[in-house]
Amino acid sequence: MTIDFTKGNGLVPAIIQDSTTQKVLMLGYMNEEAWTKTQADQRVTFFSRSKNRLWTKGEESGHYLQVVSVQVDCDNDTLLIKAQPTGSVCHTGADTCWAEENKADALSFLHELENTIADRKNKPDENSYTSQLFARGINKIAQKVGEEAVELVIEAKDNNRDLFMNEAADLLFHYLLLLSAKDTNLSQVVKVLEGRKK
Repeated sequence: MTIDFTKGNGLVPAIIQDSTTQKVLMLGYMNEEAWTKTQADQRVTFFSRSKNRLWTKGEESGHYLQVVSVQVDCDNDTLLIKAQPTGSVCHTGADTCWAEENKADALSFLHELENTIADRKNKPDENSYTSQLFARGINKIAQKVGEEAVELVIEAKDNNRDLFMNEAADLLFHYLLLLSAKDTNLSQVVKVLEGRKK
């Protein structure tokens, strides 16, 4: 990875994004030394313009930014660092420097759930309901999807919103489990839907 530190008097902007929620957490600046330390420690270190020194995010609060991945932009002068925060990010105590709540939206949560399901499939745990269903095979998983679909239809005819929402959640969970059992995922299904768009 080539980073051009010459354009900004030795500094490049580093945009920090939560690797799970995809929320932008903060913006800082790095010089070559901060970049080297970030790579070595796998914790985000900036060059603080106000303190005029290296500053590892969390060195005082303990709320570090664990590096997950790094990308450089098309001009090689801005970094996008996806990280996992170990606490609030802003010095004010907020989740982000824009006072936004760092919470996954629905699509991010579904992606996280898919990863959890895949983990239960690839590393079976006898105490896990999901692992137990995988062990029982595709026929049982497909049967569960059918049962949950019928239960959702029944609840749709009544007026109990809580029961309807719970059955909808059950169906969605078992549907994702079925996709995983068939070695596919929600993104691939969405591509099929996109292909049908007229």
